[in-house]
Amino acid sequence: MALNNDKKDIAVRLRWAREQAGLSQGQVAQRMAMHRPTISQIEAGERNVRIDEIDRLAELYGVSRDWLVDGDKVLPGERDPRIQMAARELGKLKGADLDAILRLIQVLRDNGGEK
Repeated sequence: MALNNDKKDIAVRLRWAREQAGLSQGQVAQRMAMHRPTISQIEAGERNVRIDEIDRLAELYGVSRDWLVDGDKVLPGERDPRIQMAARELGKLKGADLDAILRLIQVLRDNGGEK
């Protein structure tokens, strides 16, 4: 089964998830037993992605298959993979840097967040 609907949207989410996972296309290709140009084609929306590949990529990137396929419309806020990825990255920060990020978050919330 290949995924054809919203191929470009899926491609964008795949690239974003890979980058957030801190992996290069070459690393993903190696772990997926694919060629690097294949990963590039997938992320450019030039190649259909089979559902079994989506499942493996979701696991590798630490995101859900539903998010890769359908985006935010299927995820409640607390299951949003962007939040999970942000939390992982925040966990890597040292004290002063973490405090600065928390102050920034407070300023964004005080200013109304997303508009």
